[in-house]
Amino acid sequence: MTASLIWQKSTFSQESGDCVELAAHGGAVLIRESDDPATVVRTTPADLARFLQHIKQGRGEQLPRT
Repeated sequence: MTASLIWQKSTFSQESGDCVELAAHGGAVLIRESDDPATVVRTTPADLARFLQHIKQGRGEQLPRT
């Protein structure tokens, strides 16, 4: 599944370091780490946006269950 996807690196990635990569697939967002590309997490755009908003607000440990 991941071979034909177009993966985009995080803008916070270092040139020589590991990074988070995202790809769109069938209305979902796929997330992986560059050092372990076989492990892929699938989520929805809305859930990812909610997660990122909580992290930006410093409330990552208090994520509500959906």
